[in-house]
Amino acid sequence: MNGTLNKVILIGHLGDDVKLHYFDGGDCVGRFNLATNESYTNKSSGERVTNTEWHAVVLRNKAAEICEKYLSKGDKVYVEGKLKTRKWQSKEGVDRYTTEVHVNEFTFLNTKKQTDPQAKQTPQEAPSGIDTPPDDDLPF
Repeated sequence: MNGTLNKVILIGHLGDDVKLHYFDGGDCVGRFNLATNESYTNKSSGERVTNTEWHAVVLRNKAAEICEKYLSKGDKVYVEGKLKTRKWQSKEGVDRYTTEVHVNEFTFLNTKKQTDPQAKQTPQEAPSGIDTPPDDDLPF
């Protein structure tokens, strides 16, 4: 392969509800943490060990609004996108870096709202894959 590829596929559970931030002009960004688990049996002790990895997930505009509407903490979701590292400064003025998964496709695998008979809308009404604008830098 002559080129390069930056592609991430994750299936995990939301660590918290989707948080939206709106900008002047109406665009928005949504964020949530996604937990993926890896389990194995320790050969020496025989005990089952589970390691959790946390991923910072970012969605934009309509995709962010759909996820905020239908997903909540604990829900299982498939996300596909690319890794981006963002530089920011702490309150103390120290440079920090955060690596995020910028999502361009997603599929709800189960939601609390999907199993709740009182829910007014079901996730089937929402598109399962949304393209997001390419390579926008976050202003914060």
